[in-house]
Amino acid sequence: MSAIHIVRDYPHPPQKVWRAVTDPELVPLWTATGAGGRPEGFTTIPGTTFKFVAKPKPGWSGVVVCQVLEVREPSLLRYSWQDEGGGEVTEVAYSLEPHRSGTRFTFDHTGFTGAGGFCMAKILGTVRAKMLTRGLPAVLNDLDDQGALRPESPLSPKRL
Repeated sequence: MSAIHIVRDYPHPPQKVWRAVTDPELVPLWTATGAGGRPEGFTTIPGTTFKFVAKPKPGWSGVVVCQVLEVREPSLLRYSWQDEGGGEVTEVAYSLEPHRSGTRFTFDHTGFTGAGGFCMAKILGTVRAKMLTRGLPAVLNDLDDQGALRPESPLSPKRL
């Protein structure tokens, strides 16, 4: 079985990181460094079914169907992940913990099986690493202490 495991430390408090990774208005700002997925219908309520919608590519509709499995604000978000066209159901987890004067963020995407799963984990792992190394820090740096995007921020919602 293949998996994606990425750990990043951010010099921001857990509540601010939590907001950036769970606010449907902020998520597309940091995922734009990857495929640019925006969550539709997302809430942090277990059982919620939602979609990540990105720009379609050859062989992919751009839509992933998810269901919130577990939430412990501001330390854990776990949800299922499945291509809209079917295929295996995998699982994504965001774990946040205080670390030094900021937050240690751990991203895990598990459940990839077979040769196809191995390839998918490699492709998605590269994209996720970019989003968590470039995209998320940019958003975190442009949030004020209340977690709102600063008016002078060069970031703007990406429309798909």
